[in-house]
Amino acid sequence: MSTDHLDQAATDVHTGNKAVIAQLRQAMVDFHADAVRAALLRALAPDAVVHMPHPLGDLTGPVELYETCYAPLFDAMPDLERRDWIVMGGRTEQGNDWIGCGGHYVGTFAGPWLDIPPTGHLTHMRFHEFYRFEEGRVVEIQTLWDIPEVMMQANAWPMAPSLGLEFCVPGPATHDGIVPGPWDKDRAEASCAHIVAMLDHMTKHPSQGGPEVMDMPRFWHDRMNWYGPAGIGTSRGIAGFRNWHQIPFLSAMPDRGQNAEEVTTHFFGDASYAAVTGWPDMIQTVTNDGWMGIAPAGKRITMKSLDFWRIENGKIRENWVLVDILDVYRQLGVDVFARLREFNRARIPGRVPFPVGDK
Repeated sequence: MSTDHLDQAATDVHTGNKAVIAQLRQAMVDFHADAVRAALLRALAPDAVVHMPHPLGDLTGPVELYETCYAPLFDAMPDLERRDWIVMGGRTEQGNDWIGCGGHYVGTFAGPWLDIPPTGHLTHMRFHEFYRFEEGRVVEIQTLWDIPEVMMQANAWPMAPSLGLEFCVPGPATHDGIVPGPWDKDRAEASCAHIVAMLDHMTKHPSQGGPEVMDMPRFWHDRMNWYGPAGIGTSRGIAGFRNWHQIPFLSAMPDRGQNAEEVTTHFFGDASYAAVTGWPDMIQTVTNDGWMGIAPAGKRITMKSLDFWRIENGKIRENWVLVDILDVYRQLGVDVFARLREFNRARIPGRVPFPVGDK
């Protein structure tokens, strides 16, 4: 690498922010409580705003984040480890600097967590975690953990089955999701522009015409994979995406995308990747035949979605999507955790009666 490139990398704010997150990620590879607490204290401002999925809620600062979220998860999975397959960063149109991470927490599910009964087996939970930086420290986090994915592996999911495939979602097929610096502004903005144009076309249907108004073949690869959250599942190709997600989604909420002025979304790009944050980033009404087995409530709901896209030869080849599904159920008056406890009343609570890992 030339001296000019080294100088650019040293002064590139996104490369520096990735380095901060790299220390936190490393502390979670072989998860040790003291190391993770110390890494959180280094990376986060004391008053950092932390948004977690339902039922974990909104928190403040590194100590509350560890005690509320990581400590119970670590207790349930004593050999917990973090595996990232996307780490990207960039600046949004609003001028904010974000790092987005996608991957899995994995470990032996040895003790109950959020009333989910343990299995004694390796368990995976996808995460999308977005970190907003100011002057080298994290001041805001938006996180979605795919908690329903854990329920399903424990055979404890009390809601309707997914239309799409449920499996351990892979990282990028190109194995280049840990995007190195320096940040390429032009390439990043081109990736974002492709996604924004695609979404503009998507919201034209159904209010402005049939599926053809979305012009999906223009934006999406014919062998694309759409990796949805547990409860919706994964689909392949435009036909799979439409059958297993889009048609049921729009049938239940045909006003999707018609309330964009009421939410704020933050798009950023990095090489061939783009991401969007929003807390929430959608507002729509559940009508007609309902959604995910929920009767139509005629109720307006918000959705929190954190997404990654990978663009290949000018088209979207992979799209990772997490939505706070449990919060959607909550807004519609369904307590998934109460149902889980009822469905699993006959299962013996407590920890698995055998050693885990090196213990």
